[in-house]
Amino acid sequence: MNRYLAIVPAYNEVGAIAATITEIRTAAPGFDVLVIDDGSTDATAATASAAGARVVRLPFNVGIGGAVQTGYIYAREHGYEVAVQVDGDGQHDAHDIPRLLEALHAEPGTHLVTGSRFLGPPGGDRSSAARRVGIAVFARVVSLLTRQQVTDPTSGFRMTDRRGIELFAQEYATDYPEVEAIVLAHNYALHTHEIAVQMRPRTSGSSRISTSVSAYYLVKVLLAVLVSALRARPLLEPGPLGKTARP
Repeated sequence: MNRYLAIVPAYNEVGAIAATITEIRTAAPGFDVLVIDDGSTDATAATASAAGARVVRLPFNVGIGGAVQTGYIYAREHGYEVAVQVDGDGQHDAHDIPRLLEALHAEPGTHLVTGSRFLGPPGGDRSSAARRVGIAVFARVVSLLTRQQVTDPTSGFRMTDRRGIELFAQEYATDYPEVEAIVLAHNYALHTHEIAVQMRPRTSGSSRISTSVSAYYLVKVLLAVLVSALRARPLLEPGPLGKTARP
């Protein structure tokens, strides 16, 4: 078993999952690949297993947050030191995984590194114009709450160390978790930053956020982020996140 784990949440991604797994194993051979099959009704699980990934099959669709948290629980229970989230639809370029790992280890005390499509020169898939407006709003709010620049709060391409694994295994947003996870990490004093990556158009499946629900999504996530920022949490002592001290 390697020290590092790639967590790949997948729901009906039979068209892309094999290529995603193959790319991770080629570009980041030091990472084990774990596919969380989130109640797929197609052959995602069988295809992932045939491609060489370990597969956890959820009995029904729990959503992206529950699927990703399942991966973090697996990482915690199996002693992994680093975990990276990689979408199963082909949007994330696995060749960026070594760069995320380098950034994670470059500065002592860094716990979480996110791949941002809005850093660096223009290129790749930057989502639709309407969604970019929403991302800009989230970025502004999260930057204010965390007191650091956040350019791509909706990116699901992120890597964390053992401290982040412990945190996300015990607490993770279940609905639209990408934005909340940054605030959660800040609340627990985990140091985070971004590096530039390019996203690709999805090669399979469909987005869980349609244009018709984008305004609802915007309001719901903003409320969730504000509630998360205001929640009281125990203070952390040095060492594993399982050890906490009362405020």
